[in-house]
Amino acid sequence: MEREEAQALAETVGRTIARKRVEAGLTQEQVAEQLSLGREAVARVERGTAIPTVVRLAELAELFGCATEELLTGASTRADDQALAIARSLRGLSQKDRQMLVDWVETFAQRLRRHRD
Repeated sequence: MEREEAQALAETVGRTIARKRVEAGLTQEQVAEQLSLGREAVARVERGTAIPTVVRLAELAELFGCATEELLTGASTRADDQALAIARSLRGLSQKDRQMLVDWVETFAQRLRRHRD
């Protein structure tokens, strides 16, 4: 993996961790305290300037009440992983709203394919 790709991966994972932390109603200070870290260490991970270990990812997932793979899926370039991320975003929506989003994704994807050709 090239340096730019590794940096982009770290930043994407960091943004996902930050989003999951906020969704869990936690501050950086609270996460740091739970994991026996300094707040700046949590901030570096969320900014993508530090890459968490697999063990730390598992601890973060446990703390946020999510699956470990959810912290990584957003950074994946695999279509299956990206589809799972979209599916998770539909949770908690009404059937009507889910259908509206599915229709929008299909329309947008078709438009992007036309512009690519």
